[in-house]
Amino acid sequence: MGVGRASELISLRRGDCGKIENMLTSPDIQRLGTFEIPTPITSLETFHAWAESDSFPETGKVTYVDGRLIFDMSPERTDLHTSLKTEIIRVLGNLTREQDLGHFYSDGLRVINKTAGVSNEPDAAFASWATLESGRFAPPEDQGDRFIELIGTPDWVCEVVSDSSEEKDTKILRDAYFKAGIPEYWLIDARGEAIDFKLLVAGEQGYSEAPVDADGWRQSPVFGCEFHLSRERDRLERWRYTLAKR
Repeated sequence: MGVGRASELISLRRGDCGKIENMLTSPDIQRLGTFEIPTPITSLETFHAWAESDSFPETGKVTYVDGRLIFDMSPERTDLHTSLKTEIIRVLGNLTREQDLGHFYSDGLRVINKTAGVSNEPDAAFASWATLESGRFAPPEDQGDRFIELIGTPDWVCEVVSDSSEEKDTKILRDAYFKAGIPEYWLIDARGEAIDFKLLVAGEQGYSEAPVDADGWRQSPVFGCEFHLSRERDRLERWRYTLAKR
């Protein structure tokens, strides 16, 4: 599913960000799921000034990418998104802690990269100690321990594709994350008969998929091990996901 364009439904006057909040309650807008609006916000600075204001939406995900403002108001499906994301966070979060690799972040953290002009909340992110200690990925200086965003380049990000986020995850953010210099991007789509697990590694011209062996294992340069993602039906006939590592 593509990103809808709310310009067909509403227009905003330049500088009138307050109208965005009212617009998001429109039934016509909410039916779009994920949509892009004509916006007076033309830089990361103006986006974050708005994000700190009372008119910033409290629900949904708001993504700013190089002058584009994209809203995702759709709920996450438990069987094809939330359960899968939980398994990714469980395994990689534990791996990060057990091997003292750095910091692992579940969704809710905003990642800002000025080079790519992107501000987004990925489904998960990871930064190694080397990245954190060098300052390549750090909170704003004025937020102390109460930060909700990190600025710079993490080592790894993950997005789980849903019907409403397909174009954003597979095209818009894929390009933005590469421009941001993020070495590894996991792009996972569980909507089909089989899981589409793309372990993307940055090269000179863009991301390319890591090789997959005959048994479905993929090598992660960032985490230094191989991963295999599978699923099976549990006793309630719902999907249960397993991320194995070796």
